[in-house]
Amino acid sequence: MFEFDQYLGFIAFLVIGLLGFWVMVFLIGIIPYWIGGAVKDMLDEKKQKKRLENEKV
Repeated sequence: MFEFDQYLGFIAFLVIGLLGFWVMVFLIGIIPYWIGGAVKDMLDEKKQKKRLENEKV
C-alpha cells in the first residue's frame, strides 16, 4: 500500500496542515480581542484627555 517514505511524507503533510489549521484558529480568536482592546484603550485615553481639558477651563 504505502512505502515507508510515503508514509512519513503523509504524516509530515498531516502534521504541518494541522499545525497551520490550529494557528489560524488561534489567530482568529486572538486578533479581534487584541484590536478591540486597543480601540477601547484609545477611546478611554481620548475621553480622559477631554475630561482633563474641561477641568482646566
